[in-house]
Amino acid sequence: MTPTRRGFLQIGASTLAAALAGDRARARAVAAPANSRRFHHVQIDVFTANRLEGNQLAVFTDARGLSDDEIQKLARETRMQETTFIFPRDAATEREHGVKVRIFTDDQELPFAGHPTLGTSVVLHNRMKGGDVEKIVLDLNVGKIPVNFSQRDGGVFGEMTQVDPQFGDTHDRATVAELIGVQPSDISDEWPIQTVSTGIPFAIVPLKRLSTLQSLQPNAEKVRAYFGKANSLIDFYYITRDTGDPKVTIRSRGLFTTGEDSATGSASGCTVSWMVRHGIVQPDRDVHNLQGVEMKRPSHIYMCAGKNGEKITNVRVGGQAVEIAEGEFSL
Repeated sequence: MTPTRRGFLQIGASTLAAALAGDRARARAVAAPANSRRFHHVQIDVFTANRLEGNQLAVFTDARGLSDDEIQKLARETRMQETTFIFPRDAATEREHGVKVRIFTDDQELPFAGHPTLGTSVVLHNRMKGGDVEKIVLDLNVGKIPVNFSQRDGGVFGEMTQVDPQFGDTHDRATVAELIGVQPSDISDEWPIQTVSTGIPFAIVPLKRLSTLQSLQPNAEKVRAYFGKANSLIDFYYITRDTGDPKVTIRSRGLFTTGEDSATGSASGCTVSWMVRHGIVQPDRDVHNLQGVEMKRPSHIYMCAGKNGEKITNVRVGGQAVEIAEGEFSL
């Protein structure tokens, strides 16, 4: 029988598929020789229900056997803002102390960070009892952080309770304006520029107009020098109530000296604590924080805080997260 064009293409396609399958098998053998150690990881987009939005996170689901040096190098290898490493322990220890997790940037370990806490908890939630767990407690360097789960907008919603805030220094408006390249009149004078920490400190800068937030270009070198004598982790976090959307309470940007962040859960906890303290929102009222728009990675962060006398407490920050990839690193 004379071969047809369709038959030729079908033979070609099947041969190509077989070749590719063989290539994948060979690639696995080359990438992971028999004596290598393999470490499973998951990539997840946090503070979003949509893939390719929110803030990216790499989660190593079992980091036992990794040295500190290997952990730091793996965090650098993923090229994410942060990477987390889970260290499983026996059930009794985890019931008492929580799941041990360490958080790393590409050059240091962090005591706490918001989107890594939420993202890691969602990865754990997705793998526990069919995903019907209502609460997971993480044992972080800052202490125990509980994350509660519920259904919202047709998906799983995680909400972490951060440590109670500590309120620090206030900052001169004219000085900050010069550091970030705006006029003092662009910064609201109704509320102070103040440092707040729920694990990591941020100085909250309230801008009057969304257009100022969108065009903001802080001088990273000057900002770094300004905070140099205080704390290497501290940075400004920029917000505005001029959102143009009645469903969004504030817009924000994490324009840090290390680069822009598309979703900053730790700064969001500081911000809602600051808002409640200064009477901008009522205690326990939900605040919808939209961040990352300028990076084309919109992130929806929901947050609230309580008040007991003059003390701000029960700081909660939540959102959704969606897994996008998984694989293995071999060492």
